[in-house]
Amino acid sequence: MSKFEAIHAAVVRLSEAQATGVPCAPVRDLIGTDHLPSAYAVQQGLVQGRLAAGATVVGRKIGATSEAVQRQLGVDQPDFGYLFDDMDVSAGAADGAGPISMRTLLQPRVEGEVAFVLARDINPADEAEITLELVRDAVEVALPALEIVDSRIADWAIGFTDTVADNASSGLFVVGTEGRSLDELEPRDVEMSLTINGEVRSEGNGAACLGDPLEALRWLAVQAYRFGDPLRAGHLILSGALGPFVPFAPGDRVVATISGFAPLSVTFEE
Repeated sequence: MSKFEAIHAAVVRLSEAQATGVPCAPVRDLIGTDHLPSAYAVQQGLVQGRLAAGATVVGRKIGATSEAVQRQLGVDQPDFGYLFDDMDVSAGAADGAGPISMRTLLQPRVEGEVAFVLARDINPADEAEITLELVRDAVEVALPALEIVDSRIADWAIGFTDTVADNASSGLFVVGTEGRSLDELEPRDVEMSLTINGEVRSEGNGAACLGDPLEALRWLAVQAYRFGDPLRAGHLILSGALGPFVPFAPGDRVVATISGFAPLSVTFEE
């Protein structure tokens, strides 16, 4: 099987798992365990399929930024994926809103994060210009976020190339409506507590996210620049988990409390 055929077969395998709701075998048997260009090529195949079906890119997500999540996934470095408009279920966090449907999810987990909305493109003339100061200046506002991660691969039995190929194990996301400027809030200093039905299930802080969620944003900006698809004004960036991700079930009420923000609360249904 040629490399092109292997990448296509991996795209088909993951696409069919999403379409049928039946998790599939890992794709590392097709693309290998350490060849990141092939893994991101599979991801791009999935992205192009979503775009062809009418979805719109609204931002990016950074995965595996905390040591706790890296241990859970068995990986040792971050990755990134794309956010689409149909992944945004933030309306479910509004007062009086109904529960969020789990219909599109296979094996969901939830984690608390800091999100950023960009005020301007991060696309300098040279990669060396992508500094912490540059990305900080590009942030319009920070927001509290819940990311509902998911895996098309059965039992979350993933290696690094599997999660990269699977759009960084993306699912859905929720962001709050009341943001804070970086003059009002220092992302690395926030504390996070995530409860399910009133029980604390995950805790962490901003420093757990590559030392600083803004450092995670800088890392992403460099990767996006290298891939020739730089971060753009208006993009939403999920900067990565502040603590371990945890499973949840239909009927559960999930609340993320991140210091500096109002609590973010959602419920789920089958």
